[in-house]
Amino acid sequence: MHVFDAAAVHAALPWPFLIEALRKAHLGPMPASDVVVQSDPAGGEAQFVTLPGWAPGGPIVVKMVGVFPQNATLQPPQPAVQGLVALFDGTTGGPLLAADGAAMTARKTAADSALGAAILAREDAETLLIVGAGALAPHFAGAHLAACPSLRRVTVWNRTAARAEAVVKQLRDQDIDASVSRDLDASVAGADVVSCVTMSDTALVKGAILRPGTHLDLVGAYLPTLREADDAALARGTIFVDSRNNMQGGGDLSQAVASGAITWDAVKADLFELIQGKSSGRTSSDQITVFKNNGGAHLDLFTASALSQTLG
Repeated sequence: MHVFDAAAVHAALPWPFLIEALRKAHLGPMPASDVVVQSDPAGGEAQFVTLPGWAPGGPIVVKMVGVFPQNATLQPPQPAVQGLVALFDGTTGGPLLAADGAAMTARKTAADSALGAAILAREDAETLLIVGAGALAPHFAGAHLAACPSLRRVTVWNRTAARAEAVVKQLRDQDIDASVSRDLDASVAGADVVSCVTMSDTALVKGAILRPGTHLDLVGAYLPTLREADDAALARGTIFVDSRNNMQGGGDLSQAVASGAITWDAVKADLFELIQGKSSGRTSSDQITVFKNNGGAHLDLFTASALSQTLG
């Protein structure tokens, strides 16, 4: 069995390779998948999530990951998401590899959104706004820049400006044209692609100020109680998801449905339908597209399978 630490995961899965691997994987059927979420029995914010997935005639994945929001306040800070991803042979059940869970989650989550942007963002999009400055933010910048070659500039906004400044420094060290946003509304209004990677429980992006042609990527609201964009953003946009299987679990869509702003029929397609040609994506340059990144064990399976391909 092969073991990949975080550095080995990032080195083995460059963005162009992983994004293309995810695209090809979506040409096949949806794997069987599940999710088990356990909350801290002591009453804290932390959760532990187990996600098994099994491809028809293919391998099995199990991701075991802790979600500990308070980790950002530790000295030194630790990633909010940590754990392991294990890949097993689908015929014998034998273990094939184990990989650092935080690195695998960062890689697959960013590549998932980047794949959505490659399909749905305008081909002339130039400005990317990252909302949130957690551990995922630099990965989302790198993945989007790889998926959308027209992107030229990255702006980062965070409630705590110092954390946005730290992310911007990381990006500048990679020769990326990056700057800190001091005004979220103004940055949203000026961006071509807006990618939200937060743990917010209140809407941050206001649909009324999205300009025509914007692509909005919503990532962080994985629970019904969380929210990154308001009802107007969902109502103005044409909505796509990575998978229909777990789209009702996140707060952005479920809260908008509950308020009556949209219905579930507003979801036009998922990545399987888009990539298999069963549905069209963007249909005009002034269309606002919304992509809800729900995640799921199938994406962990696709990413682990891509990692296994690097073993030769």
